[in-house]
Amino acid sequence: MKNSYLGIVAMAALLLMTIAGCGLVKSLGKDPEGEALARLDTLPNYKNGSFQNLAERPDSTIKHNRLLHMFHDHVGPVRPSSGLPWVKTNLKTLSAAAPTIVWFGHSSLLIKTRQGNILIDPVFSNHAGPVPGVVKAFNGTKHYQAKDMPPIDVLIISHDHYDHLDYRTLKKLKDNIKTVVVPVGVGSELVYWGFDPKKIIELNWNQSVTLPGGLRVTATPAQHHSGRTSREGNKTLWASYVIQAGQYRLFFGGDGGYGPFFKQIGQQYGPFDLALLECGQYNQPYIHLGLGQPAQAAVDLQARLLQPIHWAKFPEAGHPWNEPIKTLLPAAEKLGIQLNVPRIGEPYTLGDPPKKADWWDSE
Repeated sequence: MKNSYLGIVAMAALLLMTIAGCGLVKSLGKDPEGEALARLDTLPNYKNGSFQNLAERPDSTIKHNRLLHMFHDHVGPVRPSSGLPWVKTNLKTLSAAAPTIVWFGHSSLLIKTRQGNILIDPVFSNHAGPVPGVVKAFNGTKHYQAKDMPPIDVLIISHDHYDHLDYRTLKKLKDNIKTVVVPVGVGSELVYWGFDPKKIIELNWNQSVTLPGGLRVTATPAQHHSGRTSREGNKTLWASYVIQAGQYRLFFGGDGGYGPFFKQIGQQYGPFDLALLECGQYNQPYIHLGLGQPAQAAVDLQARLLQPIHWAKFPEAGHPWNEPIKTLLPAAEKLGIQLNVPRIGEPYTLGDPPKKADWWDSE
């Protein structure tokens, strides 16, 4: 499960700290301090030393044994038995009149628009944690690397968990990125990793920035948490995003549970041409969308098309690896939501017929 996965990651991080010392292990990141920390105290969603969700967290989502869940909740094949099908696309020459989305598995996405290239939550290290070899990526999802990316006009990060904020990938991409948009607090980690502070834009929920090429990015609420070690977490914010590229509006959900904020986002910023919403690696409904909930969230957002993300790359939960898409299909059909489910690396251009080949059903 996702929280169980985080427990394993935290244990690995603690081991690294014991061996090398906190300051020597760059991948662990660094929480805000000094002026950056003082700024957090002025924010309405930062209280008692941590960022807060809009809804109170039920006690039942806290009282669980991470290790027991990790090793005893598997009810099916959490990894595919063979490599997932993928498409080789030259990302540097890809062009289209409308926004074109390329998914690399889990939540990593490239969105090419006339206003600029957008890279979201890139994790190309083939593992999701501070230690190589821990939480390894599925075969078939390892073919795209940092060197394959075109020049990036804006890098967008949803939160600082290892499966969304990857030190090794960003180290390789750093000089290829013009601007970085992150939730409040995450900028401290990037500065620690050598990013130019002048390139970093931190946003709180419902704050926006319009970039030189015309892209407008708005951070919106999500219901999740943050932290890269077992030390007290939630020192950095988590967010979803509204992306406006010319006449097109896209929504990227990041990680987070279901709540009334989806409908509020839809009313304030929608309708959306495409919603990119997590559908896998769920454990508790408070911090992740559960079975069928991405379809309801897409309805709330007033989305014309839903593309499921946060699945088909890492084994972070006890459910079968392809259960998320198999359960989302009937839920979306019931609610009248169109699904787009491309293969890894397969480009999809808004306005084209959705990708519907059931490539996940070969198990």
